[in-house]
Amino acid sequence: MTHSTPPSGARVRTRFAPSPTGFIHLGNIRSALYPWAFARSQGGDFILRIEDTDLERSSQAAVDVIIEGMRWLGLDHDEGPYYQMQRMDRYKAVLSELEAAGHVYPCYMGVAELDALRERQMAAKEKPRYDGTWRPAPGKTLPPVPEGVKPVLRFKNPQGGVVAWDDKVKGRIEISNDELDDLVIARPDGTPTYNFCVVVDDIDMAITHVIRGDDHVNNTPRQINIFRVLGQEPPVYAHLPTVLNEQGEKMSKRNGAKAVTQYAVEGFLPDAMVNYLARLGWSHGDDEIFSREQFLAWFNLDHLGKSAAQFDEAKLRWVNAQHLKAMADDALAPLVAAHLHARGVDTDERLPAICGLLKDRCDTTVTLADWAAVFYADVTPKADELAQHVTDAVRPALALLSQRLADTPWDKASIAATLKSVLTEAQLKMPQLAMPVRVLVMGTAQTPSLDAVLALCSKETVLKRLAKS
Repeated sequence: MTHSTPPSGARVRTRFAPSPTGFIHLGNIRSALYPWAFARSQGGDFILRIEDTDLERSSQAAVDVIIEGMRWLGLDHDEGPYYQMQRMDRYKAVLSELEAAGHVYPCYMGVAELDALRERQMAAKEKPRYDGTWRPAPGKTLPPVPEGVKPVLRFKNPQGGVVAWDDKVKGRIEISNDELDDLVIARPDGTPTYNFCVVVDDIDMAITHVIRGDDHVNNTPRQINIFRVLGQEPPVYAHLPTVLNEQGEKMSKRNGAKAVTQYAVEGFLPDAMVNYLARLGWSHGDDEIFSREQFLAWFNLDHLGKSAAQFDEAKLRWVNAQHLKAMADDALAPLVAAHLHARGVDTDERLPAICGLLKDRCDTTVTLADWAAVFYADVTPKADELAQHVTDAVRPALALLSQRLADTPWDKASIAATLKSVLTEAQLKMPQLAMPVRVLVMGTAQTPSLDAVLALCSKETVLKRLAKS
């Protein structure tokens, strides 16, 4: 009872089906990235489906964060979002078909009775499971129906034989049908359960490949058996290993994972996040840094990792820094401007050049904005740096530099020539003059080339800040 790849020529259709029961973190979003990438690499369709049947825990706020996070990362969907709660009539119609065909039966065993059964089984060192009390069989007498009890509906799982599939990550998996009890597929109030709804959705949406977390492996044999009784071939499955946090635990909200949208606030680039996440469980040789286009050209299901991947913030920052350096200054400037405007700092046409000068020393657009702010807002040099660099010995040279810069044309070459002439006249080496100028003008002794920095400041600002020596 195995299944193979869909018929060649069938259009690839993948899906991301999150439950909106909490914010979406990097571990979750990787389960969107791979199906999105596979659909895009194969010229197929990517469907977004919201599995919101857990009414108590689902929230619209969580749905909004899912959609916002995917939009920020550029994981565009072709269809959806579909909401399971809006498809209840369809599920109930399919349930009725299964009932009519004898694949489903009512079970009146209550929660207390089930719990007692499980306790007996565990005491006898048996696997706790439903024992088929209400499953009809030829010649079997069922217990009398209790009054006033609404039954659940259970799926008649096949008896004997195995359910098998060739998982694109885990290889061949075989599970004996006798290991699986009869699954509840509708609650006493008639609402269908997760494992049933998923199968109906995957059939209706013609899903060819299900790429999801390996916490779903145990659901897969049950779902395959439901596909079979509905007369459908199951999709190809790829069950991804867990993403662990930096402490080696499963990444989760409880374990301090951040919402995906928080990374946007902290100045990470969407393409860098896609690059980093792609490498958390997939590889293309030794390639560490790649563009979105390269990723989609290279991506397939054959190089998915088999072991759990561990999140590493330092590595993420390094990847982000590489993308930041490679990004065009004109493209970076609006991102940096957004951070500055949020702080009440106005920018101007110098910003792309400022980004170009400073981006090599930054790992996020927030740190780049911190640097760029110095060109637009007042600076307060640290007292210890002032004391160390702006000494009585250097003040005459600073005064001379101010005087000369006042008459210097404001471009990098002219500023460099003025600096050189003042050094000669004052008989100083470049660091002796450059360090105090940096501290006064930029608020720190560590900056890129001094002539380039000064050329991007306004002459008025430089003279005003040097006067504070």
